[in-house]
Amino acid sequence: MNKIGIIGGSGLYEMKELEITEKKKVTTPFGDPSAEFVLGKLSGREVVFLARHGQGHRLTPSEVNYRANIWGLKSLGVRQILSVSAVGSLKEEIEPGQLVFVDQFIDRTYKRISTFFGEGVVAHVTLADPVCSDLRKAFLPIAKKLDIPHRVQGTYVCMEGPQFSTKAESNIYRSWNADVIGMTNVTEAKLAREAQLCYATIALATDYDCWHPHHDSVTVEQVIQTLLANVEKARRFLVALIQELAVERHCACCSALKNAIITDEKMIAEETKKRLDFLRSH
Repeated sequence: MNKIGIIGGSGLYEMKELEITEKKKVTTPFGDPSAEFVLGKLSGREVVFLARHGQGHRLTPSEVNYRANIWGLKSLGVRQILSVSAVGSLKEEIEPGQLVFVDQFIDRTYKRISTFFGEGVVAHVTLADPVCSDLRKAFLPIAKKLDIPHRVQGTYVCMEGPQFSTKAESNIYRSWNADVIGMTNVTEAKLAREAQLCYATIALATDYDCWHPHHDSVTVEQVIQTLLANVEKARRFLVALIQELAVERHCACCSALKNAIITDEKMIAEETKKRLDFLRSH
């Protein structure tokens, strides 16, 4: 199985091109995912959608059960994950309405669990390049073909939230040469890598955070207004992108756990080994 997982807002499910075949609840060793999974076909490929914040956007970024979400996607046969996410722009040239194809993250979260390991098992996966390069390579020609304004790369600062940044924080992130700011994607990227899944972010710029001297500080109303305009853009992009993605995977994501687990296997409990076998499965 090599289904494509799409994590984002529930509005993405409403695209007319999607043929929904099933809605499925999944139980994981880490609890319940954010919502039931929506399975179907899009552009001839099997896809699995998940509303990151639950139906009706009920979960804060800190409340999202990221481990259950990633585990659930893998259990349903997903091997490639496309994350569609609203972000604030930290640069003048990244205007609201643009897509940013993120290639790096800075993690500023502090409340959430971002690993499947611990409790007797230690693993250190490589995260120098946290986004699957093979997935990202497919983004650029699609964006050009559809004439969608975009940035080919960018660094995403992931803050805890749910509050937006202070001006001091926003200007610190700008001094780091970061490009966009959000509240969710770095945790997904880390867990996807541990689960040996391909992961890539399609970031939708909705505002200028609060740093811009000639724009009002970000508000929920502003974000939603721009996000609604971006949804159709994201739908068109996904419809065209999915039919171009390779079915077979040949990237380093597939073997992320090779040599990463340093705990002596003889010291690992049998129940824990079952979890490891699942994470290591292709």
